[in-house]
Amino acid sequence: MNTLISIVTPVHGEGVHFLPEAYASLRAQELPDGWSWEWCVQEDGADVHASAQLPTDDPRIRISASRRGGPHVARTMAFARSTGVYVKNLDADDQLTPGTLARDIAVLEEHPAVGWTTSRAIDLLEDGSTVSFELGDPEPGQLPRGSAYGFWAENRRPQIHPATLCVRRPLLALLGGWMALPASGDTGLLLGLDALADGWFLGETGLLYRKHGGQITTHPDHQAGPEWEARMSLIQEHADALRAWSAVTPGAGADT
Repeated sequence: MNTLISIVTPVHGEGVHFLPEAYASLRAQELPDGWSWEWCVQEDGADVHASAQLPTDDPRIRISASRRGGPHVARTMAFARSTGVYVKNLDADDQLTPGTLARDIAVLEEHPAVGWTTSRAIDLLEDGSTVSFELGDPEPGQLPRGSAYGFWAENRRPQIHPATLCVRRPLLALLGGWMALPASGDTGLLLGLDALADGWFLGETGLLYRKHGGQITTHPDHQAGPEWEARMSLIQEHADALRAWSAVTPGAGADT
């Protein structure tokens, strides 16, 4: 019997047209012996029609729909339908690079104290070219609990790309999935994970992060203004509360 890793993908609007390329990147993954993947695609609202973009004869693809709640609510709904021991994020407009899932699985199988992984990401531009961007990546290897928080608190942006997360299922369930925010819910999840367990940074590029005009990151409220201030305030309060809880709770960590 195979062990599953679940891929969760929210989709709405323009993102639906990129699904075939995301699927191709999944099909190209070579997993360790005894492993397989399921792809939980969550339509965020009505009239998305993801099934029109994907084959109907691949039983690994599981498409469902929920009321429009934004990408982070849709990710969490996809997680609710998933069954894998590890849960990997893949946005509809992004692509995994070859070997990404195998690397995530290898780390989590070999290091039981590690609760989550991330990897390097590069931008995929509209003309098909790729561009590296500098987040000041950490050294590859184990990320001690709390290390992501320190960088975020100083810079108000994560050092590691939260779109590349792969998480142990019990840890993701403990946090309730992604933070239900109009944006930055993946950053909130990253800092929550960081408060509870060590992570691991994979230096190999694991994600092609597509840049296009339909992204929520292009909205004027994304990086400034009252909404941004409220999001950042709640993300910090959430992380601070979890850090305080884990500091006084015996056994808090990856296996919680």
